[in-house]
Amino acid sequence: MAGMTGSESAALMARADRHTMNTYARYPIALVRGEGVRCWDADGKEYLDFLGGIAVNVLGHAHPAVVEAIAAQARRLIHCSNLYYSEPMAALAELLTRSGGLDRVFFCNSGAEANEGAIKLARKYQWRKGRKEKNRIVSLTHSFHGRTLATVTATAKPAIQEGFGPLPEGFDHAEAGDVAALEAAVTEKTAAVIVEPVQGEGGVMPLSREYLAAARAICDARGALLIFDEVQCGMGRVGTLFAYQAFGVKPDILTLAKGLGGGVPIGAVCATEEAATGFAPGDHGTTFGGNPLACAAALATVKTLLAEDLPARARAMGAYLLSGLKQLQAKHPDLVKEVRGMGLMLGMELTRPAAPVLAKCHELGLLVNVTANTVIRLLPPYIITEADADRALAILDQALAAVGEAD
Repeated sequence: MAGMTGSESAALMARADRHTMNTYARYPIALVRGEGVRCWDADGKEYLDFLGGIAVNVLGHAHPAVVEAIAAQARRLIHCSNLYYSEPMAALAELLTRSGGLDRVFFCNSGAEANEGAIKLARKYQWRKGRKEKNRIVSLTHSFHGRTLATVTATAKPAIQEGFGPLPEGFDHAEAGDVAALEAAVTEKTAAVIVEPVQGEGGVMPLSREYLAAARAICDARGALLIFDEVQCGMGRVGTLFAYQAFGVKPDILTLAKGLGGGVPIGAVCATEEAATGFAPGDHGTTFGGNPLACAAALATVKTLLAEDLPARARAMGAYLLSGLKQLQAKHPDLVKEVRGMGLMLGMELTRPAAPVLAKCHELGLLVNVTANTVIRLLPPYIITEADADRALAILDQALAAVGEAD
């Protein structure tokens, strides 16, 4: 596939490989422009983007509302310190809390930072309540919470922890979906339980409403806080603005990032009024958190999501796409083991490593990715049409057929 790359793309990739750290196993694609649900590489090849920057570009590429908000804010004020107030930060916090995102917000720059902040908030909350022994965090198998040392430890995947030791103390793990295992893991020393309502990197695996309700009850009984990591599954992705609204289980703290800024880096820790009392001035902070430019982009994104009811569109288009994926499963039973997900957060689990199917999708002009080795993950913008979905399904069909014929 790399040998098919045009000269402009090849030159761009060579520059990046020469001067950046070797931390990504990048695909041989060099993107330079995007519009709506499509983007183009440096040689002009067009791709249908059903990855959306890994759940980031919820409105697609270069959405006018986001572009105009960024340009207008850049002319006014790009950055100011958190020693001062700014209007975009205040407006975004107000909109998120008014829309059901709990009572208080702390802004940061990424999902890992948001989860790190949530862990700190949970521990400091228990400390302020005089329960200093309650400092352990319980997370689930198959989870992914970020790349900081604390969030790597919470993720509980040896492959991403190796070589970074010693890892922080105070983390325990329970088998995802097993209520008895969670009940055993949550003790009188547990400060909080952190879960992804839909586990993205773990293979696009929704947790059940019953399991999340049990997690809420266990936390209440043990005096622990419940944290929902909605970095990937939040902001309309599963069919409601916040994922917890789809499950009917409200957490004490939830974290956001990815789709919040419509492509501009921003993260958020949302908390109930009670949980938010864990932080006092000086307890936590970040230079760029609440940055006016990022908040303006996020404000435009959230306003558009709400005004156009795009979470409902994600729910409807997700059902359409899921139906098509199930038809592909029936057509390619030897290759497709299962399809699953919620809204426009979908996974097609194969019976073998998915890399060859992914390579064929790229060749045919469809951007998706592989997670958990065998799962083709689809995270398209909410603005996709049925024609876009049909095109993506046709390419997936071709890719599956080509891999099957090669056996």
